[in-house]
Amino acid sequence: MPSASFTASRSYVRRSRRKGANRIPTPSRTTSAEPCESSCPIPNQNIPAPLATAPGSAGPTGSGTSGGAIPTHHSPYDLRRKSPFHHEIIPGPSTSAATAGSPTSPATPTAPAQGYSSAMLPARKRPRRTCSASYENCTATAAHYLQYELPDEVLLTIFSYLLELDLCRVSQVCKRFQTIANDTEIWKRLYQNVYEYDLPLFNPGPCRFEFVSPEESELANPWKESFRQLYRGIHVRPGYKDLTFKGRNLKYCNTIQSALDEADERSGINQSGSSTNSCSSTTTSENCSQGPLVFIHSGTYRGEFLVIDSDVALIGSAPGNVAESVILERESESTIMFVEGAKQAYVGHLTLKFTPDVTSTVPHHKHFCLEVGENCSPTVDHCIIRSTSVVGAAVCVNGVGANPVIRHCDISDCENVGLYVTDYAQGTYEDNEISRNALAGIWVKNFANPIMRRNHIHHGRDVGIFTFDNGMGYFEANDIHNNRIAGFEVKAGANPTVVHCEIHHGQTGGIYVHENGLGQFIDNKIHSNNFAGVWITSNSNPTIRRNEIYNGHQGGVYIFGEGRGLIEHNNIYGNALAGIQIRTNSDPIVRHNKIHHGQHGGIYVHEKGQGLIEENEVYANTLAGVWITTGSTPVLRRNRIHSGKQVGVYFYDNGHGKLEDNDIFNHLYSGVQIRTGSNPVIRGNKIWGGQNGGVLVYNGGLGLLEQNEIFDNAMAGVWIKTDSNPTLKRNKIFDGRDGGICIFNGGKGILEENDIFRNAQAGVLISTQSHPILRRNRIFDGLAAGVEITNNATATLEFNQIFNNRFGGLCLASGVQPIVRGNKIFNNQDAVEKAVSNGQCLYKISSYTSFPMHDFYRCQTCNTTDRNAICVNCIKTCHAGHDVEFIRHDRFFCDCGAGTLTNQCQLQGEPTQDTDTLYDSAAPMESHTLMVN
Repeated sequence: MPSASFTASRSYVRRSRRKGANRIPTPSRTTSAEPCESSCPIPNQNIPAPLATAPGSAGPTGSGTSGGAIPTHHSPYDLRRKSPFHHEIIPGPSTSAATAGSPTSPATPTAPAQGYSSAMLPARKRPRRTCSASYENCTATAAHYLQYELPDEVLLTIFSYLLELDLCRVSQVCKRFQTIANDTEIWKRLYQNVYEYDLPLFNPGPCRFEFVSPEESELANPWKESFRQLYRGIHVRPGYKDLTFKGRNLKYCNTIQSALDEADERSGINQSGSSTNSCSSTTTSENCSQGPLVFIHSGTYRGEFLVIDSDVALIGSAPGNVAESVILERESESTIMFVEGAKQAYVGHLTLKFTPDVTSTVPHHKHFCLEVGENCSPTVDHCIIRSTSVVGAAVCVNGVGANPVIRHCDISDCENVGLYVTDYAQGTYEDNEISRNALAGIWVKNFANPIMRRNHIHHGRDVGIFTFDNGMGYFEANDIHNNRIAGFEVKAGANPTVVHCEIHHGQTGGIYVHENGLGQFIDNKIHSNNFAGVWITSNSNPTIRRNEIYNGHQGGVYIFGEGRGLIEHNNIYGNALAGIQIRTNSDPIVRHNKIHHGQHGGIYVHEKGQGLIEENEVYANTLAGVWITTGSTPVLRRNRIHSGKQVGVYFYDNGHGKLEDNDIFNHLYSGVQIRTGSNPVIRGNKIWGGQNGGVLVYNGGLGLLEQNEIFDNAMAGVWIKTDSNPTLKRNKIFDGRDGGICIFNGGKGILEENDIFRNAQAGVLISTQSHPILRRNRIFDGLAAGVEITNNATATLEFNQIFNNRFGGLCLASGVQPIVRGNKIFNNQDAVEKAVSNGQCLYKISSYTSFPMHDFYRCQTCNTTDRNAICVNCIKTCHAGHDVEFIRHDRFFCDCGAGTLTNQCQLQGEPTQDTDTLYDSAAPMESHTLMVN
């Protein structure tokens, strides 16, 4: 027989006749056209075919759907505006009411619907054999009027008084009735009377329930399809248990436990096969395969001890916010407990409360609001979970095989832990709100390994997520913020994986890994925490990879107390203290990070900190790019340290370590500073572009500088002063905008086999009580002298080559007596001697930026001071006949030629700016230690 279709074409529906139109006679039995489905019987099952089959079937050849896309048709609301079209039928002589599909005389089915019995069929009356022609004509006329002439609006009003089973039966009379009976407003009213929901709820698969707006649904009548999918359900609705409805077959219970017992009884019948049908009389085989379904209607249900050991679905049923309207509450034991057997159980859209009496002597530390035990995998969906117990947790998942799905739940305002996963349990936890709990939002321990995605964990009065005692887990895309302690804590062998999370605005730190903690923290955003973004301590060894760690109120990553860890490919910036801080024997690997724009230093290693720091980019920090102090010995290799507002790398107070193959450039202060007992190895680096010196060693600094390239710095390539004693070997120091190496104020040092060339001032300047040793160096192509020794300094010069320098090779001030052995001084340009021989003022060759060494005079007549120097040619020419005095042979430029004296120089042109004679290069800037722990 042709199946009843929910998407019947409008061409089968009779249009309303205009006044005076001819009536359509009753169709003949032999007519091939079918104005209605005369062979569609009331099925032999309590649910008629249109409710028991998918409403998306498209006629005899259509296929049913259950919530998916189907061929759409025009909305039944069109019935409220115009009448449908029908085919013109030529009447036949043998037409009867039965073949015309009269609702008062159901047709005999040609092919009974599968799975239905005839119990619900009304008794068929045998037609009278001696009925008069007038009676038959009258009956046919009535049936014809009902089916074809009665206006659609009247039928719609009549159908609105029917319940769902009767509505399905009448829809089988003909296609016109079917279309009108499929009206969405009728089914919406019926649906909301039974289920109370504001939107259709679909059950597309086991443990899946989804509200869908009718406007967004592709179904022709989503209310009817939802009704069909949910019709197997048992309803917990106190006061409805003894009510019966003609045209409705629903089971009502007064308690949840009685509904569970009914569900178990149905499941037992299904499994035993004692029933003729595989499902209860109110379900289809499709819905039966999804397990029992219990609707819990609005109200507060107290005291029921619910232990679920089967694949039953419990779901709240109420208008508005469903979960807020359906409350399950208990004061002892657990509110709901899932045990073995609950493989595909479901609890959804409920409020679960555990409110033990605080004065009770009954222990409840092992009881919870929701408990999931071993070997079960229920789904908990869109529930509100609250617990006032000060011990235990609101939700506990424990034991081998415990593998629930908990999603879209609100676990908040509990006086204990929000979610506790332990003892090898697993599970998937997605899109939950976990907030304002007294203890941790989530605990994971004892080899538990959950998957947690897109949860919102915030404003806890303790830590956000706490993994400890070998807890594990995969945490993805969670938003963790504003917790009183760390956002994420890892302790005691725990090893979680945390990816794509945002951990921010913690009242202490972001991530805290301690006591042998492990873990992988990858692609997270960690920012705006009151303490460090990441803490690693006490032999912990996590992997911190590809995170953004920024805008912390203290540091970015803080490793202390023998912490370790792999810190790589992170972007660390904008933190108030150091981007990475390593202290107290900690030894991490720090590589491929960007550490920049910090309000403090980039990397701070102190208190015997160690670590391998390689291939990072450290730049644009307010203080030093890297600080190394107090006995620390890190190894820095192949880093780019640049554009800082102070020093590039700063060793002080016995800071040691190795600095190898780094690029250090463009700092406001020196590229490297070494002081106060620090003794690093600085090898193979390129140090250039500093606005101050390249390397500054002072205040007792030591160090080995070997095979470095030091060039293009605004001041000396290397400064050695104030009792410092470094060793420089095989370095190339060139193209400096000042001197190559400047040693003064008691500086020492051993300079061996260095190439010092093309610097603007002296290749090596030794001054003020300094005494270095220079061996086998090559000092050449300088724009001033090769080596200058002045101001009571001395030196040991052995086997050096000094050549092709502009002012001369070795220039010694008055009283200087260096130790000189085996040096080669040749091919220097001797521009000073040539200028003197030519009668030129020395200012002509030096201006006020260079300091050629020659005889230094003063003029008593012109009342010059010791701070003014006059060259010998100006004494002879400009100050001829004056009372003059020889001071010494030393470095100076001529103040007479510079135009700073009263009389204009006769050997020089127009006077230049006023300046005093400079005896040494400008002093370098020194960093001031800022002690921050």
